[in-house]
Amino acid sequence: VILLLNREMASGSSAGFDRHITIFSPEGKLYQVEYAFKAIDQGGLTSLAVRGQDSVVAVTQKKVQDKLIDAASVSAVYLLTPHMGCIMTGMVADSRSQVYRARAEAAEFQYKNAFEMPPSSLARRIADINQVYTQSAEMRPLGCMMTLIGYDPEEGPALYQVDPAGYYRGYRAISAGVKKTEANNLLEKKLRDGPALDKSKTMHLAVETLSSVLSADFKADEIEVCVVSKDAPRFKVLTIDEKENLLTELYEARE
Repeated sequence: VILLLNREMASGSSAGFDRHITIFSPEGKLYQVEYAFKAIDQGGLTSLAVRGQDSVVAVTQKKVQDKLIDAASVSAVYLLTPHMGCIMTGMVADSRSQVYRARAEAAEFQYKNAFEMPPSSLARRIADINQVYTQSAEMRPLGCMMTLIGYDPEEGPALYQVDPAGYYRGYRAISAGVKKTEANNLLEKKLRDGPALDKSKTMHLAVETLSSVLSADFKADEIEVCVVSKDAPRFKVLTIDEKENLLTELYEARE
């Protein structure tokens, strides 16, 4: 065993090291964690979120893989608390498992403290749980990315992203999925000058960016949009009619 390990270390190959969650390779990598990030892209979807002055908007593609599937049962948007929700990108079953855990953590926090769990605290807690999965052989990292949005009465609109490695940060704007690199680059350009974004402009920017990155003009049933804002702090998922109005405004503004 020692001889085999020495050969693998000498060759710098991932062979052997990619079979274990908890063992670093000679390059200092945890291959199973890296594979979890690749699993996020397997669904072929892209999502993004933008934080404005008084609101946060998240938008994701919606694809129904089979014509026999009821489209109403397909969603990547989840309610966590009355004022907080998320978009999950990646493996659906893993996403659902992480959402259930997040709901349980938020409910327990509110039961113990008598006030709703802040978005920053929930993001940190889920990140802590994900990090434990990278150092315990009995669990594997989850192949999903959580983009969490919410409204904090003290801090205002909040946007966080939690990855399979247990890393989390607050963002002005962030994306996940297949086209995340292109989306992040475009968001950086659009937000470079620090534009003043009210709720309407934030929604337009989020949908327009996703449309530009994917080079597609969406129909109302091809995207999901959720929002929280100062004047309406409860987590809201836009209806078909609301999405149609939003897309109509967006396309008319291009002309």
